[in-house]
This record gives sequence, structure tokens and C-alpha cells, in this order.
Amino acid sequence: MKRHMMTLLAALIATPGLAAAADSSATFTDAQQQAIGKIASEYIVAHPEVLVQASQKLQAQQQQQQETDSLNAVLGNAPALLQDKDTPSYGPADAKVAFVEFFDYQCMYCSHMAPVVEQTIKANPNVRFIFKEWPIFGDRWKASITAAETGQYVYKQKGAQAYLAYHNAIYATGHDEGKLTDADISGAVEKAHAALPSDAHRQETHAALAKNDELAKSLGFQGTPGFIVMPVSGANADNTTVLPGAVSAEQLQAAISKAQGK
Repeated sequence: MKRHMMTLLAALIATPGLAAAADSSATFTDAQQQAIGKIASEYIVAHPEVLVQASQKLQAQQQQQQETDSLNAVLGNAPALLQDKDTPSYGPADAKVAFVEFFDYQCMYCSHMAPVVEQTIKANPNVRFIFKEWPIFGDRWKASITAAETGQYVYKQKGAQAYLAYHNAIYATGHDEGKLTDADISGAVEKAHAALPSDAHRQETHAALAKNDELAKSLGFQGTPGFIVMPVSGANADNTTVLPGAVSAEQLQAAISKAQGK
């Protein structure tokens, strides 16, 4: 009897959805369904660990679905990711692989990843690195938006090399989580040999930042950083990697190698 109960419970847990469970229950009488419910209830009370196992399985299924949905969204939004002229980028224009990062200058995890990304850039001169400014902490810390606006302007004013110098200089301050100051931003602009934007110039950056916000949300990103590594052409589910959150240098390099077909 015990083995029968375990088999029955396992079958119920493995059922793909409530609809399928409802369809299978239609083969039982009301009395049989009540008996099954009583058996299952008693077994769960005696073995509460099955609830943990079921929860873990559900979470794994949900995570897998989220990853699949995010990957499909990336492939469907490739032009917006790779071809937006308002987005700062660094690396060869004819690169075969693109590395895209969504980030906020006040994000602690982005700050921790900055030296790793800088190392990855140096190790991959044939990859194009694309920087999607996404100041999600702007409502909490004004410097988040100010730094993003300034970065967009530096790129427009001085180009890729100046932008990368500014970008790295901001993170080199180590000032995240509300600690970034206007003086930090001005210092980073000086290191990039650029000028601070006027209020009118800042206003001009808002459309680009709004596009990044909409794009990030459509990809399923819920925070920063978010990384995407993909071929510039011929991207598919087998050669594209989506990495939400902080990761290791090895994971970033593995994603680049996969996009290169290695």
C-alpha cells in the first residue's frame, strides 16, 4: 500500500499542469477522488520533504522557461541590441562577435564586474563591446542618471576610446550604492579629455536611455548587470548566451568562445 501511495503521489507531482491533472481525475468517481486526496494528504503530512522537492522542481522549471524566453527575446531583438547608433560601443566595426552589457554606474554588482569586463575587453580585441546604459537606480540616486547621461554625451562628442576611458574611470572611483559624486563624474570626464554636457545635451540623451530601459525589460532583465554574447550575424540558440547578473571571467570568455564557434 505504501509503495502504491508513493507511486500515485509521484505521478501527481510529475503532472505537467493542473489541466492535465483535471483530465486524469475525470476517470475516477467522486468517492475515489476523495480517497486519493486523503491518501495524498496523509502522505504529505508524514513526508513533508516532498513539498520541498516539488517546490524545487517547479522553481527549476520556471527558471528554465525564463531562460528560454529571454534567449528568444534576445534573438528577436538583435537589431536593437547590435545596430543602435546611439549606443556606445568599443571594438572593430566588422567584429564577428558582440558583447552587450546592460549596467548602472551605481550598481554594486556592476562595479564588482567592471574590472572583469575591462580584462575581457583587453583579452578580446576582435570582439565589439556594446554598452547599454540602464540607470535603474536613478529614482534612488541622482548620480545614476547623471553618470549615464554624461557617458552618452562623451561617446557622441569624442567617440569610443573616450567613452571607454570615462566608463572605466567612473568605476575606478569605487563609489557605488549612492556614493558617486558630481566631482567623480567631472574627474572621469577630464580623464576622457571630454567636456561635461549642458542641460540641453543631457536632454538629448533621454531618448537613448528610454530605449535601453524598454529593451532591457523586453528581454526579461530584472536588474543589472545583464550580459549578452552573440554573433553579429547568424545568431541562434546554440551560439548565443544570456547571463543575467554577476558572473566570472571564465563564464564571459566561454560565452565569447561559443559565439565564435569554438
